[in-house]
Amino acid sequence: MKSLFPLILFLSIFIIFSSCEQLNDTLSDKGTSKTMEFKPIKVNYPETYKDSTIVDNYHGTEVADPFRWLEEETSAETKDWVKAQNQVTFGYLDKIPFRNSIKDRLKKLWNYERYSTPFKEGGRYYYFKNDGLQNQAVLYGQDKLDADSELILDPNQFSSDGTTSLGGIAFSKNGRYLAYQTSAGGSDWRSIQVKDLSTGEMLEEKLDWIKFSSISWFKEGFYYSRYPQPSEKEILSGASEFHQIYYHKLGTAQSEDDLIFADRSNPKRGFFANTSEDERFLSVNVWESTSGNALYFQELTKGDPSFVPIIKTLEHDFNVVGNLDDNLLVMTNYKADNNRLIAVNSEKPEEDFWEEILPESEDKLQSVDIIGNKIFATYIHKASSLVKVFDTQGKFLDNLKLPAIGTVGSFSGKKAETNGFFSFTSFNRPTSIYSLNTETLEYQIFKTPEVDFSPDDYVTEQLWFKSADGEEVPMFVTHKKGIEKNGKLPTLLYGYGGFDISILPSFNLTRLPLLENGGVYAVANIRGGGEFGKKWHKAGTKGQKQNVFNDFIAAAEFLISEGYTNSDKLAIEGRSNGGLLVGAVMTQRPDLFKVAFPGVGVLDMLRYDKFTIGRAWAGDYGLSENPKDFDYLYSYSPLHNAIPAKYPATMVTTADHDDRVVPAHSYKFTSAMQASQQGDNPMLIRVETSAGHGAGKPTDKQIDEASDLLSFMFYNFKENVIYENEVAQ
Repeated sequence: MKSLFPLILFLSIFIIFSSCEQLNDTLSDKGTSKTMEFKPIKVNYPETYKDSTIVDNYHGTEVADPFRWLEEETSAETKDWVKAQNQVTFGYLDKIPFRNSIKDRLKKLWNYERYSTPFKEGGRYYYFKNDGLQNQAVLYGQDKLDADSELILDPNQFSSDGTTSLGGIAFSKNGRYLAYQTSAGGSDWRSIQVKDLSTGEMLEEKLDWIKFSSISWFKEGFYYSRYPQPSEKEILSGASEFHQIYYHKLGTAQSEDDLIFADRSNPKRGFFANTSEDERFLSVNVWESTSGNALYFQELTKGDPSFVPIIKTLEHDFNVVGNLDDNLLVMTNYKADNNRLIAVNSEKPEEDFWEEILPESEDKLQSVDIIGNKIFATYIHKASSLVKVFDTQGKFLDNLKLPAIGTVGSFSGKKAETNGFFSFTSFNRPTSIYSLNTETLEYQIFKTPEVDFSPDDYVTEQLWFKSADGEEVPMFVTHKKGIEKNGKLPTLLYGYGGFDISILPSFNLTRLPLLENGGVYAVANIRGGGEFGKKWHKAGTKGQKQNVFNDFIAAAEFLISEGYTNSDKLAIEGRSNGGLLVGAVMTQRPDLFKVAFPGVGVLDMLRYDKFTIGRAWAGDYGLSENPKDFDYLYSYSPLHNAIPAKYPATMVTTADHDDRVVPAHSYKFTSAMQASQQGDNPMLIRVETSAGHGAGKPTDKQIDEASDLLSFMFYNFKENVIYENEVAQ
């Protein structure tokens, strides 16, 4: 390690049961009544070394960082710390009597066939399917929709424990070759391999050090993005710099790949390559943060290697969604906070010649798909999906009448074919797949799951509440029909609030045990997200970030004032930027919540930009190196606002291979909070091994984590969990 300090001494870890007066609660579920003793479980936290010599000066303000040594994730000291913390956490969880009951219920719920939206490549149909408890979904193909299917690729064979997952895939235009990305242990790092589908054989080539990349075919090869090979020490935490686009020709070594696009003067910039369906155009998005990009294109049929700019600045979003002859169709928020669709002529790409196809509307334009020579435009209307259909000139034809209020997940189909597919889900509806006739706009169920759960027994309402500044904010609330609002319902409030990301209705298996046991699941569509366009997003960024936290606090207060719950029965959860949300509100209002789950969170707001892709988040957060930014970052940074107080029962979650939001955020925050906890509520951290930020996490790890979070929540609510014909141990 860079700094010297004494070796950390870890005493043996054990769980002590309190001898305080027994607490009793009764819960009756499905006709079964059981009185259970809730004994507060005390824990002995590992002794965490504080290095008092680490003090930074930010524009005249001295800020101590005593746990910086935990940023060295590969050091022996950090590994020992993680091991000791996990011993405490899992020792605590082992004492919860209904933990296994919840896990068994989740396994039963999870065990159903799940399908992806089918798509057509090279004249064949392909889809992903999970039989139920498979760690990874399997890719199948078939010549016709009613033909027998053939196994194409089984990611469960990538590793014995299911921790190597499948990333992006792409088929060559003729359908012969399948190129696909794999990720080991949940890392953002990818490798690309190629399978010859005509023979079933794998090609010899393997491309490495790929991150934030597409696979875009052109002729006998493809474009992809990569970083230079990092040192061993920097693989999981080093800053990501000098992204570049290469072209790989099949049958050649990666060292022979052609460099296509790079920017040596701007090492923080990234590049995303995409070829059009007809392989006529190559477009390149140039990005430096999560918002805004430049856009260039190359007409591949001309053989000219130069790139033509459509926009050179990074102030707005420009994304190519397809092409119609000479015109590139581009969705943008330039001069349109809610997005619009424009046509850019490849011969005259200057702004004066842009043609507006779909003007901005009151609803945010979320995505555009061209199927059957029609434009299927998916909008966000009051935080749920609305699909409008237009001809290719932008003339409105009709709305696609959706099955219910919910979310369209994805469309698939070819520009010149009249059949397509789309997926649909909501809070109490598992994802179903529909086949679509683009001429009549009629659709029918293609695949619908059979889950051990009755959707009709539950209801979702959209409610509106006022935030601290009077802004009206929506929230979805899901619960059993006919439930009595007695102010005591176990409630989980979820939020995100950042990066223009919209949190729309979706089915989540991990919420079902809460709903089945008379609980409430609430999702607040707070500012910082993209539900209501760019203004809604910007209202929760940089100096206005406190709006996000105020909205979430107001959502919690609303649930209490409306008689759903109280502070002893209210839990909050968020992941990534949502982990920041939870960390901020639990330090600002520790009295308001009983349980808190900051997951893979951005929790050190003064140093988040020092690791991997962190600097790309500056568009939302700002940077501590700037005096004005420092003031507001320091004011809410969860790590730096951990002061002595009585905090909620907390389980921080992270993973040892998370190279998106490095686990040091969670390590340091947990250490600070354990030192600051003045109450009896546990302050724990759960560190998953061989896992990353979340993508590709195997099914068994998802079930384990969900079981632990739910059992921790119910136990600290003093709520028993009993299923029919079961008695809690």
